[in-house]
Amino acid sequence: MADVPTHGVPLDSTWLRDHPLPHPRQDTDKNARGRVLVIGGCQKVPGGIQLTAEAALRAGAGKVQIGTIAGAALAIGVAMPEVGIIPLAETEGGEIADAGPARADLSHFDVAIIGPAIVDAHAAGSIVDQFVKAAGTRATLVLDAAALIACAGRERLLHAYPRPLILTPHLGEMAAMLACEAGHVGADPAGSVRRAAETFGAVVALKGATTLVAAPDGSLHVFAGGGVGLATGGSGDVLAGIVAGLAARGADPLTATLWGVWLHGEAGRRCAEQIGPLGFLARELLAHVPALMRGV
Repeated sequence: MADVPTHGVPLDSTWLRDHPLPHPRQDTDKNARGRVLVIGGCQKVPGGIQLTAEAALRAGAGKVQIGTIAGAALAIGVAMPEVGIIPLAETEGGEIADAGPARADLSHFDVAIIGPAIVDAHAAGSIVDQFVKAAGTRATLVLDAAALIACAGRERLLHAYPRPLILTPHLGEMAAMLACEAGHVGADPAGSVRRAAETFGAVVALKGATTLVAAPDGSLHVFAGGGVGLATGGSGDVLAGIVAGLAARGADPLTATLWGVWLHGEAGRRCAEQIGPLGFLARELLAHVPALMRGV
């Protein structure tokens, strides 16, 4: 991307101390700590959804439920005894065919994440439609991966959602969202992320070596940490889960996104120091998140 913009607010320890995360009371039960519904996974990437679900738990959510293809549901449930599982019908291509059974439970959740480990944008778009149009929902929606590709053509639908969405694209996904060439986003990342935030009525985090976070009001924050090691498979799934877990705890969409970006980046920095600048795995980020939240 182009040079780091200088007019954004730096996302650093000063900002974090001035904007603390909500903390549950000592007598809070798991439901009151926040409930996250994660919809994603497919036959080609059956385990990726686990990264998102665990990240939400590591960020402090009290309960997490996964809606994924029936063919992977049992294995994921055994691998993750901390979460609930909703098996969903799948297409011949191994994508989620109908998220209806998960959508029916949406009123019980504070946050729903749609898109991690889904390959087909058409399948993701159908799920987005189901959830955005769900009557009476109060959940914050986090869209990631294929669900971001599906945003194009759904601008009015998404903007009309009663709460600001949270979108976490990389450069290519941002270009698809805005129906433009990736080079246009790279030449003006600040303008692009602000345009997306306004268009979709969302908090948008444009991931990269420098991550830019824009809100619908035009405000811009800049995070220059993290390192190249975070450019690895599953890293974005982890970020989406962290953000969702923080939002479920009661952080507003902008605060949850900014804290999530910082925690993700700092976890990458610690992995780089302890393991090496390249070669650490996305799942190795997860264990660092609780201590980082405590240390600010």
